[in-house]
Amino acid sequence: MSNGQSNGQQPNGQWYPPEWPDRIRALAAGELVPATPKRAATVLLLKDGAEGPAVHMLRRRASMAFAGGAYAYPGGGVDPRDEHPVRWAGPSREEWADRLGLTDPGEAQAVVCAAVRETYEEAGVLLAGETADTVVGDTTGEDWEKDRAALVARELSFADFLDRRGLVLRSDLLGAWARWITPEFEPRRYDTWFFVAALPAGQRTRNASTEADRTVWIRPADAAAGYDRGELTMMPPTIATLRVLQRYATADEALAAAGGQDMTPVVARAHLEGDRLVLSWPGHEEFTKHIPSGPTGGAS
Repeated sequence: MSNGQSNGQQPNGQWYPPEWPDRIRALAAGELVPATPKRAATVLLLKDGAEGPAVHMLRRRASMAFAGGAYAYPGGGVDPRDEHPVRWAGPSREEWADRLGLTDPGEAQAVVCAAVRETYEEAGVLLAGETADTVVGDTTGEDWEKDRAALVARELSFADFLDRRGLVLRSDLLGAWARWITPEFEPRRYDTWFFVAALPAGQRTRNASTEADRTVWIRPADAAAGYDRGELTMMPPTIATLRVLQRYATADEALAAAGGQDMTPVVARAHLEGDRLVLSWPGHEEFTKHIPSGPTGGAS
């Protein structure tokens, strides 16, 4: 795999768009008005193997305007209808609001709904059951696919989908893991909550996303090693969450550890240091970049 810079890939696999330095300078000069981040959710889907848990990842198509070619997890933006009344099991919306750092339980529901909905839309995995202590099994078949396609096309809300099938959303199968906000200088900004979940028995993943050209189950340590060698391109939140996941020997262990993860939002900062702009993600020093303050020059 090429380590060229044109697609934003750094020697270690860090996604770094070539237009960022100019945008950072424009922001520092007051010439750029930051976009308001859109709420989003993504899920680190885990399954146990002989050598420990593996995580489900997809590779974004190179043609994608945002992070093309980068490896990521199933996820996407919150649909306004994710706040509609929904069949619900697990911690209350108020408890989720407290965990996610939100004041509105309705917003918390929407984020959790988006996590479950997007996992179904992009990976074919559904964290829902007929009762508060069951999970659906096989979700393949023409009727399931028809509903999934309707969700993707926004012809069907997730609440209506669950009602139609007599299912409840199993929020207790998710563990909140991290929260990252896209830098102020990026035109497409997201306030993204990361969750962990175990692949339910009887279900299997597939590449159901039009945004991905391949999917893979991979051990976090192997994915991180591929990133370190420059073979797998990833955005900072992806590799940061993988590094933390390496500590756990089973999917259940990771889920049990979710409650102790720091949910303080991580957002990149850029400041002038001598004749260089410094781009950093607080608490994640490995992503720091030094950018010449002139009109040209790459990051180091």
